[in-house]
Amino acid sequence: KFSPRCTLCRHVFALLRFTQTTPIMPIPEPQIEVPSGDVKKGAKLFKAKCAQCHTVEKGGNAKQGPPLWGVIGRTAGTYDGFGYSEANKNSGILWSDKHMFEYLINPKKYMPGTKMVFAGIKKESERADLCSFLNKCK
Repeated sequence: KFSPRCTLCRHVFALLRFTQTTPIMPIPEPQIEVPSGDVKKGAKLFKAKCAQCHTVEKGGNAKQGPPLWGVIGRTAGTYDGFGYSEANKNSGILWSDKHMFEYLINPKKYMPGTKMVFAGIKKESERADLCSFLNKCK
């Protein structure tokens, strides 16, 4: 039971209030050069690795993941009608090829708490191809 006289209760209450009102630090844009990629190879990769959970057509519907048409240049966690994780909504990411290139290595490591269930893409060339393809989808 909460008691305003209890020091521990006051500290716990203050901590809860702090964590509910304090914004999470945004994920800064990586200071990297994204290698140029091949759009056609990126389209094939999308079909093989992403299309099970995402659409990429203009006006496409959400599946297990949100539609990715226009994702480059979109603020993370803002597509209407999709239930994003708090981690995604609070990431502060404005999706760019730099963010996407690094995110795709290991989404759960890049954005702890994301709902995205994907092991990642380790090959730089494949990530570059996918980023090039996503840049064209807008």
